[in-house]
Amino acid sequence: MNRLELYRSLAIPNTTKILLIVMDGLGGLPQVPDGPTELEAAHTPHLDALAARSICGLSTPIAAGVTPGSGPGHVSLFGYDPLAYEVGRGVLEALGIGFELQRNDVAARGNFCTVDPESGHITDRRAGRIPTELGARLVQKLRAIQIPGIEIFVEPVKEYRFVLVLRGEDLYDGLTETDPQRTGVPPLPVEPTRPEAARTAALFNQWLAEARKLLADEHPANSCNLRGLAKIPDLPSLEELYGLRCGAIATYPMYRGIARLAGMDVLPTGDTIASEIETLREHWDDYDFYFFHVKKTDSMGEDGNFAGKVQVIEEFDGYLPAILDLEPDVILISGDHSTPALWKAHSWHELPVLLWSRYVRPDSVRLFGERPCMAGGLGHVRHVDLIPLALAHAGRLTKFGA
Repeated sequence: MNRLELYRSLAIPNTTKILLIVMDGLGGLPQVPDGPTELEAAHTPHLDALAARSICGLSTPIAAGVTPGSGPGHVSLFGYDPLAYEVGRGVLEALGIGFELQRNDVAARGNFCTVDPESGHITDRRAGRIPTELGARLVQKLRAIQIPGIEIFVEPVKEYRFVLVLRGEDLYDGLTETDPQRTGVPPLPVEPTRPEAARTAALFNQWLAEARKLLADEHPANSCNLRGLAKIPDLPSLEELYGLRCGAIATYPMYRGIARLAGMDVLPTGDTIASEIETLREHWDDYDFYFFHVKKTDSMGEDGNFAGKVQVIEEFDGYLPAILDLEPDVILISGDHSTPALWKAHSWHELPVLLWSRYVRPDSVRLFGERPCMAGGLGHVRHVDLIPLALAHAGRLTKFGA
């Protein structure tokens, strides 16, 4: 019996409500020696007060020293082993915008970027975060590309992001990304990681060559890269596993995509934390489990904006009382991965985690931050263990064995 089968066998019906709050890229680092992290620097009286009534700790998304992408970080937070269920970012982006992927489709997330016309080196991996309207116009331009025997779908997502889907016979995943994850170097080719994917890699490279010709006269988005080239995996839903009716509230398509993959209903919402809370309030009676996503903690970290990340954390803290007024039975707060402003990228560091229910054994933590959580009663756990802990604290797991 594997761990999912174990928890499936123990799951029992209940009317309790679980709220999972994911502050994307929450974990941080001090800007100076002995200084605070972003979370520690933020003025968070409501999070601190909740931590004082909770049990806290640090959680590893994948494995020690492994830097997670957003997909694996969320897969793990939802209780799935990210090594057993690999989910490509292209799949998440496609599902997030409501694209109906077929089992044989290969999906990629596209990023418009800026390259130097002479050297061909990338100067901005996100093309200055162009507005969504410009991205949509460029997608329309890319729809002119045709490859005989292959159906091609290009769809806008948000800002500099788009989705590319290839549909046809004998397409395989097992493909590398073209984004080198840094500037000052040229894009990479798509390479197969297994022999049968060689033709599929060649098709994506053919599409990229045509796309870059079409974009050459644009500015700042005069090129593009592909990330997370993958097929849709066979993931059991949270309802199948635990009998949970799940609602997801997220502003960015990728996170709506992974929620849909886990069998959640994606609830329409606005682009602000305030609008997300209003959506939560409107649908509070409809579901047992809520995934509530805060994106801009991650965006600020990737931009190296320490003060901006602090501000987003403080903004969320100001809305926490409105969430508590709904009286959830279990509250779980963490992040999918760390994104320290000092690092300007995802990192391998553990995430602070807070678990509250009336049945917790409160520990000595009085401030919600990385260093206080090191002394928390949860100790060092893994993301995959957090949902089972939430289920137990919600009275949704029965006894194992006689």
